[in-house]
Amino acid sequence: MTAPAIELKGISKAFGPVQANKDISISVAPGTIHGIIGENGAGKSTLMSILYGFYKADKGQVWIKGQRTAIPDSQAAIAAGIGMVFQHFKLVENFTVLENIVLGAEDSGMLMPSLRRARKELKALEEEYELFVDPDARIDEIGVGMQQRVEILKALYRKAEILILDEPTGVLTPSEADQLFRILDRLRAEGKTIILITHKLREIMEYTDTVSVMRRGEMTATVKTAETSPEHLAELMVGRKVLLRVDKVPARPGAPILEIENLRVVDEVGVERVKGIDLTVRAGEIVGIAGVAGNGQSELLEVLGGMRAGSGSIKLHGTSLPLEGSGADASARRLAHIGHVPEDRQREGLIMDFHAWENVAFGYHRDPAYNSGLLMDNAALRADTAAKMEKFDVRPPDPWLAAKSFSGGNQQKIVVAREIERNPELLLIGQPTRGVDIGAIEFIHKQIVALRDQGKAILLVSVELEEILSLADRVAVMFDGMIMGERPADQTDEKELGLLMAGVAGEAA
Repeated sequence: MTAPAIELKGISKAFGPVQANKDISISVAPGTIHGIIGENGAGKSTLMSILYGFYKADKGQVWIKGQRTAIPDSQAAIAAGIGMVFQHFKLVENFTVLENIVLGAEDSGMLMPSLRRARKELKALEEEYELFVDPDARIDEIGVGMQQRVEILKALYRKAEILILDEPTGVLTPSEADQLFRILDRLRAEGKTIILITHKLREIMEYTDTVSVMRRGEMTATVKTAETSPEHLAELMVGRKVLLRVDKVPARPGAPILEIENLRVVDEVGVERVKGIDLTVRAGEIVGIAGVAGNGQSELLEVLGGMRAGSGSIKLHGTSLPLEGSGADASARRLAHIGHVPEDRQREGLIMDFHAWENVAFGYHRDPAYNSGLLMDNAALRADTAAKMEKFDVRPPDPWLAAKSFSGGNQQKIVVAREIERNPELLLIGQPTRGVDIGAIEFIHKQIVALRDQGKAILLVSVELEEILSLADRVAVMFDGMIMGERPADQTDEKELGLLMAGVAGEAA
């Protein structure tokens, strides 16, 4: 019999009192796509970081292709034929694609020979796996889909036979995700072994051969994908039955809360990103903005949230809000009872080196509940953070932990808890469940619907059409900075929205 590509035997790892992995064993067959799923904080990324040499297990063994293998660091993992694409890419943004590919894998003291050899090998890899990318483009000049290709090419350039991908579609549009899985199918056909960490059950069911389920640091099951169902996997992940749809009563929209007229946004280099849009969001309704990333949705949220200047008219409860200059910043928006969950939690929602309790204070640090005389009441703030962490099931529930020490999904829960718990009149929320597990998705969706049912207005931006259709009451589609059309969510489908997202307007869509 062919030896497993990977065997982990009795792996355990603790961080202080937190047992991240507990006596985990797993076997991965060669030439397969093996899924690993579990809630945020279940220990998936820790386990794979042990395999890649980022962490050292407290106990247990790693076997590669039938041979027991010591992996003290990432160099040893690379030498063993293992590559990893992290959820948050490890690229130098002001380096070119080619320079990032070569970085750490130079074959001589002179850089130019290494770059020439890499350029030749990169061209061969691009053609073999259809991973085309401009080798001379700087990382900060290309989109996240292309950046992910660079990470995969980095691993293949280092002769990886085993590829680990941690939440690979969390930052991709649907079309980019489809392209990624076509690439993974090609890699599997070439005999590569792929480990796919994801919280998206659709991806597991469509693309994996086998799936392992983790819960609270332990391995609960490994099953053939063809022999299971999304409902069964969700129950294994969470330990209870999970509703895989948004449970909500029909909306009862009231008076307009947000009114946008002829809104225009020009970026730093003079390109018009939002081109005269009109939009209304009423009390007691969720309006979803669908569209491929880069078509003005981000700029729309940034203007409404006070992070970017614009022109035109924005009214809240009939009162005009300034769009530039004094009174148009994020602080003023919060004072107007506008909550904002930004699309990029790490760059815009959190300061990664600060404690969780400090992040919960950001933007609301002048609240009387957090102040005592001239000084902030840090004890009250930490108690408030602990309560929010318990309500939103943030793991571990430690207010003193730095934001960077939480998994991506738990970072998102901190941001969502901070904004929703302020009871805003208008909630702006971008990519609410990006990188979030199935149990937390259900919880966050319930909180958003509960806010709607209290008569609040919600403007939701998501690249997940399934999320838009199930959560929103009304859907507006943006393309090239314009709104191509609006539809009641229960009177449209992914096909029609997809045509609008491609710029096919009106009756044609």
